[in-house]
Amino acid sequence: MKLKNISILILFFVAFAASAQKKSDVIMTIGDTPVYTNEFVRVYKKNLDLVQDESQKSVDGYLDLFVDYKLKVAAAYEQGLHEKPAYKKEFSKYEEQLSRSFLYEDKVTTDLARQAYERGKYDIKASHMLVMTSYDDTPSDTLKAYNKINEALQKAKAGEDFTALVKEYTEERGGAERGGDLGYFGTFSMVHQFEDAAYETNVGEVSEIVRTQYGYHILKVFDKRERSPDVTVSHIMISARKDDARTFDPEERINEIKTLLSQGATFEDLAKQYSEDKSSAKNGGKLNRFSKGQLRSKEFEEVAYSLKNSGAISEPFKSDFGWHIVRLEEKHLPQSFEEQKEVLEKKVGEGPRSKIVTTAVNAKIKEKYSFKGDDNFRPFFANFITDSILKRKWEYDENFSENQRPIFVIGGDFTVTYGDFAAYLKERQSERGQPKSKARIIEDRYDLFETDHLKKYFRNQLEKTNEEYASVISEYRDGLLIFDVMRLNIWDKAKKDTIGSQAYYNANKEHYKWEKRIDADIISSSQEDMINVASTMLANGKSIDEVKNALNEEGQINIIASSGKYELDDQNLPEQFNVVNGISKAYAQNGNFVVVNVKEIIAPSIKAYDEVKGRVISDFQKQLEVDWMEELRAKHTVVINKKALKKVKKKFD
Repeated sequence: MKLKNISILILFFVAFAASAQKKSDVIMTIGDTPVYTNEFVRVYKKNLDLVQDESQKSVDGYLDLFVDYKLKVAAAYEQGLHEKPAYKKEFSKYEEQLSRSFLYEDKVTTDLARQAYERGKYDIKASHMLVMTSYDDTPSDTLKAYNKINEALQKAKAGEDFTALVKEYTEERGGAERGGDLGYFGTFSMVHQFEDAAYETNVGEVSEIVRTQYGYHILKVFDKRERSPDVTVSHIMISARKDDARTFDPEERINEIKTLLSQGATFEDLAKQYSEDKSSAKNGGKLNRFSKGQLRSKEFEEVAYSLKNSGAISEPFKSDFGWHIVRLEEKHLPQSFEEQKEVLEKKVGEGPRSKIVTTAVNAKIKEKYSFKGDDNFRPFFANFITDSILKRKWEYDENFSENQRPIFVIGGDFTVTYGDFAAYLKERQSERGQPKSKARIIEDRYDLFETDHLKKYFRNQLEKTNEEYASVISEYRDGLLIFDVMRLNIWDKAKKDTIGSQAYYNANKEHYKWEKRIDADIISSSQEDMINVASTMLANGKSIDEVKNALNEEGQINIIASSGKYELDDQNLPEQFNVVNGISKAYAQNGNFVVVNVKEIIAPSIKAYDEVKGRVISDFQKQLEVDWMEELRAKHTVVINKKALKKVKKKFD
């Protein structure tokens, strides 16, 4: 049996799924396609808690949603979305991920992740030298490079100064000038072979020769230190964005807040009141724990790690995101392996260590399914392929003599031929990163080619024999298709149809209103007497700037003031605020006192189209979906098996 591509595999799986479930009740048919009870029950149980409409939580109610779901899948196949390259690529990625545990990948990956965890407890300080050679070099050039690095190694082992040897021998750009110094580094920061050598070499010693894609290396380890702990901090952030609606300078505001801290205001209250990082502001500014190198802001990380003791507060500083004040909450003890396992396994799967995983997995599949290969393909293709492949222009006669000759057989029934490999080589020759020698092209491409077919065969067998895997992969296949069919028929259509969305807005304007708003000045202070003085000054006709200048004297921040238009649920307004014109009473909020000078109460009004365009498009999409589903129901005959439905209802009564 020869499966040429993913689309053939998908059709095979769909056909198999139908035959495997003949013993199950058919709960409905859409046209001539049966839908089985066990699928409906599985999806119903899985998604029941996600359904918000109570009327759709019953079996009958959810059945309507399920019919829509299946109609969308049918529409996707009718529109050929399962043949789109982007869909095939995305589905293949998920299929690869889902099958990992069944493909033995998880065991090997976990072992490598645990090794990285143990290494990650320490940082290494080392220097190295590099003699450059690539995998495409001739054997004589490779030997020349090896002899050069070996000469340096013998001198280093004899006690010669390593830094001096680096300056004499290294071919790394800039390496001689810095004596090969790499500073401190940890796991996943160097290529895997180099990392192995660094962590396996004792302090003060020189490694054996290491081969990487860059050439031959030797390194000397100078220090091995425990890694810095994770930290948890809180922060107050004032965005540095430019906004015409703003009435204050961000740097001035952060310095005002710093002064309030020095005057006794609590960090949490100030974060809740003023921080513009809203996700952390509601928690008093507290952020999730992080480690060195994890944040997108080097400035923030450096300040956070410079704080020595819990409770220490930084001076105001600027990052790419805005102005901050940071407080150290905790320096954590190292995380356990289980706590880091998911992140470490992801790094293993995406980095050079993945080749170790692949080799182990391939060996397992070959053993399980009696793999038989023909090693004579290498000399054949060395002669068959011309040098034109190095220029990415190789062509060949597809009816060549060995076209049908098996290159390997899996499981006794899945044959892959010389012709298949030739087509693979031709297709892949245009990709970036192709090796520069024919021998390396054949070797590297064959490894990928063999791995791809081994995994496809294994997943093929898995969907036949494992119901759990088959159901999950089927749901994901449908989910991807539904996403694509919705994007094509609803989401993109609504975004592009500006005339339609404008017409929808005109017909539904009453749904897009400003609620009651106020044009107001807001003054807050941690001191009740100061807020009373501010209120009196406002009552006497003083402007907000005059109040601010009078009360914040000689670097003493007693009040913080803002002006603008506010909806009544704005975070700056006090809870239980009584909306009337004029100056309000002083409200207590988040450890502060707040007074509001309402200059105008703005009545509810219809929002302009441009003000609510995003919401209009979203609502327009919903209407398009309703209309589209009516078309699909009219186009496809849906027949419910009432007997099977009754059995399902009885199960959930």
